[in-house]
Amino acid sequence: MITDAVRNNAEWCEAMCRAHGRPGAFAPQAWTNSRRTPPYYPDAVTLTAEASARDVLDGIDRGAPGASVKDAFARLDLAADGFRILFEARWIHRPAGLPVPSVRAAWRPVRTPAELAAWAAAWSGGDPDEAALFRPALLADPATTIVAGYGPDHRIVGGAVLSDSGPVTGVSNLFAAEGTDPAEAWAGCLSLPDATRPVVGYESGDDLPPALSLGFRETGPLRVWLDTGA
Repeated sequence: MITDAVRNNAEWCEAMCRAHGRPGAFAPQAWTNSRRTPPYYPDAVTLTAEASARDVLDGIDRGAPGASVKDAFARLDLAADGFRILFEARWIHRPAGLPVPSVRAAWRPVRTPAELAAWAAAWSGGDPDEAALFRPALLADPATTIVAGYGPDHRIVGGAVLSDSGPVTGVSNLFAAEGTDPAEAWAGCLSLPDATRPVVGYESGDDLPPALSLGFRETGPLRVWLDTGA
């Protein structure tokens, strides 16, 4: 169960890196990128619980501080290699076949560069540098669907990225605009995937309860390590 979520997330990281012209590489134990990845995206993701520090560190650029490793099974200790824990979270899984939540907003896929620009502006809170993370190349990726919820005034009230990796659909980058209940955003994005497939992702802190309220359950821990250059 966790393995499907981990692979799905690594494939989404690869899709984002490809959109920026920086593809990574999959090996049996880890996905790694020999060039620095876009902001908020790891330079490596462990794919199995048996992955070692060398499986991730040998494939990334550590020429300067700031590289990160998604320790997807929370099994590594990278402190001796100059890393510190950036954050911890929980993998979540929603079984197939659960009822689709009702929604008030009109949720649909983002199809055009102009729609993507509006989505990215809403996701980033209006920060142009952060909004630039989402490039039009993502719209051509058959495994990636960016979705948005629109209110009666056509304002974007929430959004997410849906990633298709075969056995599961992944949800990431979920956001709710000011004044929108995060559970409403979760319900909106859940109204779009194929209901016969499980939905996976990860959350932490105050972002976790809205997902659990809609049928997700926790399946295991993960950590993200940051290279301090020490």
